[in-house]
Amino acid sequence: MPRVLVSDKLSPTAVQIFKDRGVEVDYLPDVGPDKDKMLEIIGQYDGLAIRSATKVTEKLINAATNLKVIGRAGIGVDNVDIPAASRKGIIVMNTPFGNSITTAEHAIAMMFALARQLPEANASTKAGKWEKNRFMGTEITGKTLGIIGCGNIGSIVATRGVGLRMHVVAFDPFLSESRASELGVEKVELDELLSRADFITLHTPMTEKTKNIINADTIGKMKKGVYIINCARGGLIVEADLAAALKEGKVAGAALDVFEVEPAKESPFFELENVVATPHLGAATSEAQENVALQVAEQMADYLIKGAVSNAINMPSITAEEAPRLKPFVKLAEVLGAFVGQVTDEPITEVEIVFDGATAQMNTRALISAALAGLIRPQVADVNMVSAPIMVKERGIIVSEVKRDKSGVFDGYIMLKVTTPSMTRTIAGTCFSDGKPRFIQIKGINLDAEVGQHMLYTTNADAPGIIGLLGTVCGQNGVNIANFQLGRNRPGGDAIALLYLDAPFPENVLAQVRAHTAIDSAKRLQFDVGMI
Repeated sequence: MPRVLVSDKLSPTAVQIFKDRGVEVDYLPDVGPDKDKMLEIIGQYDGLAIRSATKVTEKLINAATNLKVIGRAGIGVDNVDIPAASRKGIIVMNTPFGNSITTAEHAIAMMFALARQLPEANASTKAGKWEKNRFMGTEITGKTLGIIGCGNIGSIVATRGVGLRMHVVAFDPFLSESRASELGVEKVELDELLSRADFITLHTPMTEKTKNIINADTIGKMKKGVYIINCARGGLIVEADLAAALKEGKVAGAALDVFEVEPAKESPFFELENVVATPHLGAATSEAQENVALQVAEQMADYLIKGAVSNAINMPSITAEEAPRLKPFVKLAEVLGAFVGQVTDEPITEVEIVFDGATAQMNTRALISAALAGLIRPQVADVNMVSAPIMVKERGIIVSEVKRDKSGVFDGYIMLKVTTPSMTRTIAGTCFSDGKPRFIQIKGINLDAEVGQHMLYTTNADAPGIIGLLGTVCGQNGVNIANFQLGRNRPGGDAIALLYLDAPFPENVLAQVRAHTAIDSAKRLQFDVGMI
């Protein structure tokens, strides 16, 4: 009988689900924060069910000699070392949609609290002051609500805002015009949102592109008297910059449910009357907590008893029978999607996935999910193979599949074609006998290139000196090129280069490469160790 440790507080009903499914369960909700005790006992368990209090570090994973699955009741997996779990073959599951409505409602509640100064008015009234003239509020109706990130939670906030008779504008690179129209929102660029919005609410994951998205520069582009709400991630805001803007009156008020450091025992915001602060309550309703707890118990029990995988961060949803043959091609599909996702800056309108030869006979649904997960992961860090198709659909992206008989020298390959308003990108790849994914065509240019963890991709007109130029820039900045692959469609035509690096390409060096007129485009690529 498999054995599961529940190391954080979970619903009694969820614990009973484990028992009913034939899983032995130890409910120890206070042991999670005790690192030493966790290290002592974790080796006894096949599964670990957690919320946010338990920190699943590499050290803990290395001590978990029997662990097969980690289940996070909730969407965020920041407290789990996913690469370490992947290397050990441990599946990490989450429950991506169980608390979406709750978090969206909290953001709306925070907006009302700001507009009518409810916390301060409550404290004043309970103190017997009756300061009616002090708390002059602001109406919500007719105001412009700016939503940064219009995915699952952001789209719910959008519909609520429309229902409140607000004019809703949204910035999201993956939001299509058709989806925006369906929601009743206006799709805009970030700078336009900043300049027009009376209220700005954040609903984007933490990525390289979104970290510190609210800073002194972006605040300077906002209206005087704007209100800011953050129920997403603390690192989206430079807290010192926002605190200064609140003191100066540039920002009229802020409602914060998340902070850079949590638990937030001290903060410059705590001294400001125009800040509403809550202790990460976005998902804290009895309904949401019950939903995610039941979901994670069902998912873990199904995997431990039946081998079924669902809502996995680092594992495709495939059957045990097809896993050995399909797994290399799942990695390939994800790599192809990740490549295009990282080099595409415009909103994606269509995705076509071509399965040629042997790949057309595989579980293409899993392969499509893997490709879509890789495609949008640069924007949505918590996406997995189960949630990716839903998120793509929500953004109005059209996905099509083509299966065809063998048409080239390879027994089977996958081609990904992505369309944006101004261009179409294509990339194709296959797996050789070693099971490792390889690029065989980029932009219609044939090549044979392995996948590296850290890469630089450039495009240019075929002309002498480009490789020397790249080598010179890298050499001058101490960037070591481990290997490279080149390709072109014809002499003097389009050319591409893939540089394999020992570490991520530095931002300042990337800017130097892009500054050269000979280079049409230069993109830094990063692939997870599990993909390669």
